[in-house]
Amino acid sequence: MNIFRFFSSSFLLLLFMACGGEKSPASMFEIELEGSGKKFQQNQTVGISIKNKKNMEIKEVTYTLDGKTLDLKDGKVTLNPQTLGDKTLNATVNYEDGSVEVSKNIQLLAPSAPSIYTYKIINEYPHDPKAYTQGLEFHNDTLYESTGKKGRSSLRKVDWKTGERIQTVDLEATYFGEGITILNNKIYMLTWRSGTGFVYDLQTLERLDSFKFGQSKEGWGLTNDGKKLFKSDGTEKIWFLNSETLVEEGYMETVTNKSINKSANELEYVDGKIYANVYQKPSVMIIDAKSGAIEGVINFGGLSNKVTHHDTWNEMDNVLNGIAYHPERKTFFVTGKEWDKMFEVSIEKK
Repeated sequence: MNIFRFFSSSFLLLLFMACGGEKSPASMFEIELEGSGKKFQQNQTVGISIKNKKNMEIKEVTYTLDGKTLDLKDGKVTLNPQTLGDKTLNATVNYEDGSVEVSKNIQLLAPSAPSIYTYKIINEYPHDPKAYTQGLEFHNDTLYESTGKKGRSSLRKVDWKTGERIQTVDLEATYFGEGITILNNKIYMLTWRSGTGFVYDLQTLERLDSFKFGQSKEGWGLTNDGKKLFKSDGTEKIWFLNSETLVEEGYMETVTNKSINKSANELEYVDGKIYANVYQKPSVMIIDAKSGAIEGVINFGGLSNKVTHHDTWNEMDNVLNGIAYHPERKTFFVTGKEWDKMFEVSIEKK
C-alpha cells in the first residue's frame, strides 16, 4: 500500500510539472509593458521587457504580433498591426536551457477619437412602409433592397425615384432576410440566424447558389470593396469573405480610441471606408476598412421625425437602417425599417 501511495504521489507530481507547474519553462518569464497597461493606440511605441523570474541567462528575445516580428529598438516596440482590437502579443525567449514562448493579451485601439458629422437633406423619396429594410445598394442607377422578418423577407429591385418595386423575390418563410451586396453581376444576401446566405443573378434575381457561414455568429450587414466581401454579425467583428468561395478568411474588430465597439449593422463600402448603421441608433459609423478604426460618426438624429409613425410602430424596432451610396450623384441614400420615406443626403463635418 505504501509503495502504491509513493508511486501515485510521484506520478501526480510529474503530471503537475508537465502541465505547467512552477518548473514549467513558460512560468519563468513574463512580458512586461510600459505602464503595466493593457490598452494601447495604433502605432503607439511602448517600452517592453521580459520579467526573468528565475534569473536565467537570456540569450535572445523576439516579439511578434499577428505573426509579424516587431522591431526592438532601445527597449521599445511600435504596435502597428494591420487590424485593431483584442490581440495576443507573443515573445520567444531563448535562454540557457532552451526556448519558450510566452504571451500577453492586449487591446489595440484607434489612434484618435472619431470625428462628428451631420447631414443635409437634398431630396425625399417614397419608400415602401411595409419594407423592413435590411440591405440597400445601388447598381447602374437601380436600387436593390433586402427586407427582413420571417414570412416577409424579400430581395427587390426598386425605382428609387418613385419607391415602386420593379421586381421582387420572396424568401421562404423560415428565413429572416438581412444585408446584401453586389459583385461580379451577382447579389449576395445574408439571413439572420439560419447560418445561410444566398447568391442571386443580378439581372433576373434567379437564385444561383447558397453558402454557409463559418465562424461568424449571425448574418447582419454585407458590402464589398470590389475584391472581397465584408460581413457584420452582431459582434465587434467584421469578417472578410473570399468573393469566389465565400469562405471567411479573417476579420477585423471595430474600435474607437477608448473601447471595442459591437454595434455595426448594415454596411456600405465607399473609397476605403465602411459606413455602418449603428444598431438601434440614429447614427452611422465611418470605419477604416483595413484597420477597423472608427474614424467618424454621422448623427442622423431627427430624421425619424420626418416619417409617418403608423399604428404598429415600435420605436426600438423601426429604426434607421439602410445606407447606399450613389456613385454618379455622389450622395448617400438612407432609410429605416418600415419607413415611408427615403432620404438623399450629403454628409458634412460638424
